[in-house]
Amino acid sequence: MASYLPIADDEKGYELDLFCVPRHYENDLEKVIIPHGLIMDRTERLARDIIQDMGGHHIVALCVLKGGYKFFADLLDYITALNQNSDKSVPLTVDFIRVKSYCNDKSTNSVKVIGGDELSSLSGKNVLIVEDIVETGRTMQTLLSLLSECNPKMVKVVSLLVKRTPRSSGYRPDYIGFEVPDAFLVGYALDYNEYFRDLSHICILNDQAKEKYKV
Repeated sequence: MASYLPIADDEKGYELDLFCVPRHYENDLEKVIIPHGLIMDRTERLARDIIQDMGGHHIVALCVLKGGYKFFADLLDYITALNQNSDKSVPLTVDFIRVKSYCNDKSTNSVKVIGGDELSSLSGKNVLIVEDIVETGRTMQTLLSLLSECNPKMVKVVSLLVKRTPRSSGYRPDYIGFEVPDAFLVGYALDYNEYFRDLSHICILNDQAKEKYKV
């Protein structure tokens, strides 16, 4: 069972004026729920756990775009630092895939995988899928099903966030940063219709913003 840092459903979070938040988003957010510094500390520990488990194997780190790009970059920076400063290291290459399952704040039943025709290159490889958030789990299960057809040697999944939701399929990643409440979260590259990726902290979006940025 993957260890994680739980964020309680009644977590009060932090007032926005305690942090540097882009002025154009100040009226769109309820609170900061995970400050950037805490994200970085937890990511550093995840990197260490991954090295301990997968060190010695050549790993292909597969970034799930777009939301996973910041977590992916920071996680790989920590893995690189560990490679340079410990006895156990791991050869690392990277690849990218885009998965889309949202319209506005609702998860759709259809999962679109862009770049899936290139998954065949992962045959016989040790793959680390890097995801920003697992909600129902169906998106990741779809991706894992597609990947299994390509016969990789090993597949592990790391997700910065896992959402507690009654809609969950029960799927859990191998590595988890935080378990979070069933709220719509933005920031640290998590978006709402492409907005809020430029926000460093993870925050809860307010209802007015959902209407303001609706497509």
